[in-house]
Order: sequence, then structure tokens, then C-alpha cells
Amino acid sequence: MLFLFDFFCFFGVDAAYYLLSYRASYSTPVHDFNLYLYNSLILGALIFAARFILNVYANVWRYTRTLAYIELVAADCIGGVLTIVIARVSGLYIGIWHAVTVAALTALVTLSSRFCYRIVYKNMNKEGSEDSKIQVAIVGAGQLGAYLASELNDNPNSQYRPLFFVDKDKNKIGQRVAGLPVFSEDDAVALADKYSVSEFIIAITGMSNDTANDVYERYVATGRKIKIYDSPIHEGKDDPRSKSKRIVRDFGIEDLLFRKEHDIENRATVDYYSGKTVLVTGGGGSIGSEICRQIAKCSPKKLVILDIYENNAYDIQQDLVRKYGDELDLSVEIASVRDRKRLDMIFDAYRPDVVFHAAAHKHVPLMEHSACEAIKNNVLGTYNTADMAEKYGAAKFILISTDKAVNPTNVMGASKRVCEMVVQCRKNSTTSFAAVRFGNVLGSNGSVIPLFKKQIAAGGPVTITDKRIIRYFMTIPEASQLVMEAGAMAKSGELFVLDMGKPVKIYDLAVNMIKLSGFKPGVDIKIEEIGLRPGEKLYEELLMKTESLDKTESDMIFIERDAPLTRREVDEKIDVLVKAVEKADGGDMGAVRRAIIEVVPTFKDAAAVNKDAAKSEEMKQSEEAAYATT
Repeated sequence: MLFLFDFFCFFGVDAAYYLLSYRASYSTPVHDFNLYLYNSLILGALIFAARFILNVYANVWRYTRTLAYIELVAADCIGGVLTIVIARVSGLYIGIWHAVTVAALTALVTLSSRFCYRIVYKNMNKEGSEDSKIQVAIVGAGQLGAYLASELNDNPNSQYRPLFFVDKDKNKIGQRVAGLPVFSEDDAVALADKYSVSEFIIAITGMSNDTANDVYERYVATGRKIKIYDSPIHEGKDDPRSKSKRIVRDFGIEDLLFRKEHDIENRATVDYYSGKTVLVTGGGGSIGSEICRQIAKCSPKKLVILDIYENNAYDIQQDLVRKYGDELDLSVEIASVRDRKRLDMIFDAYRPDVVFHAAAHKHVPLMEHSACEAIKNNVLGTYNTADMAEKYGAAKFILISTDKAVNPTNVMGASKRVCEMVVQCRKNSTTSFAAVRFGNVLGSNGSVIPLFKKQIAAGGPVTITDKRIIRYFMTIPEASQLVMEAGAMAKSGELFVLDMGKPVKIYDLAVNMIKLSGFKPGVDIKIEEIGLRPGEKLYEELLMKTESLDKTESDMIFIERDAPLTRREVDEKIDVLVKAVEKADGGDMGAVRRAIIEVVPTFKDAAAVNKDAAKSEEMKQSEEAAYATT
């Protein structure tokens, strides 16, 4: 249809030129109609041939970018020039003005028709009134912001109506970008009120965490909701096979991570996992599933996901199948690490080269109430899996541990400390065992951030145990990548410690999440203290105590100088715990806690630790960070 339309446009322009030339009696021999027609046929044939060669008619014009219009003009120029050249070489006469004028006017008419078509299509396909759309301002009048503005304006189904840009570049202020005015970011509050802006959309490339915090603080002061034009959180931006694209999404707390993020690009790590069979226990959990995603990027020989909860295992399976299809050899096994016989069958079937052990119960209050389950799943599950890794010749076994294992004050932390002992005592094994210890991960299942999101969505209140409580945070992808990096460098019984940066106050986290949701803390959404739970302490111990750590080739990974116990000593501790579980099953509910205190010498009473919390280095760091921010 476009070709036919353009065909009639060309001959319409050509006929008009002939008539005007004839009437003006130009020196060109236009009176010879047959020669003029012959020249016109050559010109038309070459113009349309050039258009087809440059794929001009392959474009869907209502969605095309600038390059398509340039190609159209170039095709008509090429056609006109070739017409003159061919006519001169063949000895035929053709007027230069004829070729140039008709080619130029044809391009002009064609371009005008395309622009009119886009305008008409846009207006005919609008869903609802412009007044019903969300009025937004775009922060950042650069290339990304201009692209976003064009995308929102060109898409008739967009729910947003961009009004203006705000930027700090003085050369852009007062100008127009993508048809929208650019104002100073200093006037953001006044502009939001004047133009009835509902939301600000951040469109800035390569924001550091410091920049993200500055932008957040500036625009949250307007009282409007803040969004960001970016890839989905936790999507693999560095994965060439990733189908993710930029979207307008909520400005998440992950974008305000109160520490400097590090991009991990370690080719040696990727090469280590390439071509290997990797088994991930707890592969459906927050950390386990992300490890599976990272491993999938490394082109493993086979990836085996093991989890007791089939829904989580199914989710990660479908995610990986959708992204990699037949490129990834993937198997999923539903099993418990408590079931030694089932583990034996799985290890015998797959013979994994590398095992990441992420299966564990991790909720402190629940494990205080169900201490037996913590021992059965965490301690005995780790013991079983480690034994199978040795029995079937795995090259590496990597335990996912926690900062709560440092001087533990609760059953969960103590159980993970025993898990570390199980790993550390196997220094002389043909399998390289290691443990990786780190703090909280942002957005993990059951963690504080999903809880806060639900409470805010319900209208509050947001509940925190204590306004003074602090924790260390890291993003899920970063934690998983560092675990993989540590696993690749593991040799014999190391206890790796990740640099978690500075601690974050949970109260500040709650305040920022309420602001990010467009509410005022304490006014729209209340924050309530509910008191510390059993076994919970105000702070987790500082992991980065340099006097007790050795450096590695990564500036984010260190090795704890911790003298391991012998296998016999660890087995004796396991026996104590097993007997305690038997007693608890028989009705002696205090047996497990007494056994934990016996086998974990660093176990401390939570109340005593919290009493002296203000004197700790961790709490002092938190106060200093809060003061610096203020």
C-alpha cells in the first residue's frame, strides 16, 4: 500500500514539474514528451530500486526512529544521482534540474505523508482522554530521558503523560528536549505544584548509590511518588541472553543501598564453573535461586536444583527454561537434606563437581520456638550433604553461612556455627570444603523488606522490634556472585567472610520505604516498636575485623583466621545435638538449647549483649553514618 501510494506521489510530482516547466518555457526540452517520459521512468525506477535496497518499505512507520527517515532521503538522493550519471554515460539527455527537483520533492511529499500518518494514528488510537493519564516529570534531560519522553508520547496505550524535564545541566535549562521544556532541578517542588505532577520518573544512566540517594532525597521532598526508568531489579543486565529491557518501575529500596555496590566481572570465576555439573541445595530460595541464575550464565555441563518446597523449585525452573531453553541442561529434584538415603540416590545419579549448600531454616524467632527443626535441617542436613559430596567425589562444597553465626545469641545462629564447624573440620578431604559468611540480603524471602512492603500496602503500621536495631545488607545478585567467586578460590576448609560495608538502621529503612511509597512516615503510615524477639540482638557482630582476617585476590572477600576442630571433635558435638533432639522429641524441650550452649563455646545471652550494645563498634559505626547523612 505504501509503495502504491509513493508511486502515485512520484508521478504526481513529476507531472506537476512537467506542466510548470512547459508553462514557464524553460530551456529544457520538455516539449518532447516522449523523451521526458523516458527520463521520468528511469528516475522513478532508480529511486524505488534504491528504496528497496535500503529496506525503506520494511519499516512500520508509526514506530520508526530517525534512521528510517534518513534512509528514505538517502534512497531518493541516490536515485536522482544515478539517473543523471546513467543518462550522461548512455548519451541520453536528461535535465539535471528535472532529476534533482523531482527527487527532492518526492522525498518531501513521502516524508510529509509518513509524519501525518503517525499523527493521525496516534490520535485515532488514544485510549481515553489525556486528562486521565498520570502527569509526570522526567528527571534527566539526556539521551535516556529523551528516549523515555518519546516512548511515552508515541505509545497511545501509555498511562503516563510527560509534562517537562528537570536537569542540573545549565546548558539544557530553558531549552526543549523531545518537545518538552527543561527546568532546573532546584525548582522541583514549585514545578510539581504548578503543573500538578503526580510522579517523578528518574531517567539517569549509570547512577551510583550516592547519586541515587541524592536524587531520592531531592525529589521525595516534593511529596510525589518516585519511579525509575531502568531494568527490572535482580535481572541479569550483564547477561547477553537476557530478554530484560528498561521499564518504568517503582524506585525500590534496592536502588538506595546504603553501601557502594561492586560489579563482579571475574572471567576466571565464570571459566571455573563452565562445563561442570553443579548442584544447589535450597535452589528455590532467595540466595539459592540467584546462584542458579548466575551458574546458568557460566554455561555449566549440568545444573541440578534441589529443594523441598516444590513451588519455589518450579518458579526458578520455569525462569531458567524461559531464558535459556535447551541451551541449559537442567534438572530439578524435590528432596529434603535430612533424608540421607534420598541424597545418596541424587548424588549417585548426577555426580556433581560443585555443591552449593543453601538449604536451611533461617528465621530466628521460629527456630527459637522449634529448636529441634533447626538442628535437624541445618546441622544434620549439612552433615548429610557434606558426606555425600565426599562419597561421590565432588571437587567443591560451599556452605552458605550467616553473620548470625558470629557469637550467636539464638538457636538459628548457633546451628549455622555448627554447620561451619562441619565444613572446617574436613581440611584433609579430597573435596575442597568452604563456608561463606555474610549478612542480610535485600528483598530475600521472609526478610524485613517484603514485610515492610506488605504492611505499607495494608495502610500500616510498619512494625520494627527496636528503633536502635541495625543490620548489614547486600543485594541478592552481589551476594550470590561473591559466593561463587569465593567458591572458585576455595581450597581447604576456609571460612570466607564478605565485606558487607556499613550497618543500616532498620528504622531508617522503614522511613525510606514509606517515603518511596509516596506516604509520610508517622502521618500517613505509623511506625511501631514491638520489642525484641527471643534470641534477637540489636546488632550483628562486625564481620570485617581486620586483625583476624586474611586478604584474598578479591577486595570484597576475606578469610577468617579460625582454627578448625578435628573431625572427631565435631562428630562428638553432633552426637550431643542428636541426643538432645531425641530428648526434646521425648518431651524435654530445653534439651536442645542446653546442648547448643555446650557445643558452641561462643554462644552468648541475647539480653546481656543488648544491655551493652551501645558500647559496641557496630552501634558506634551506625550512629556515625546516621550523623554523616544528616
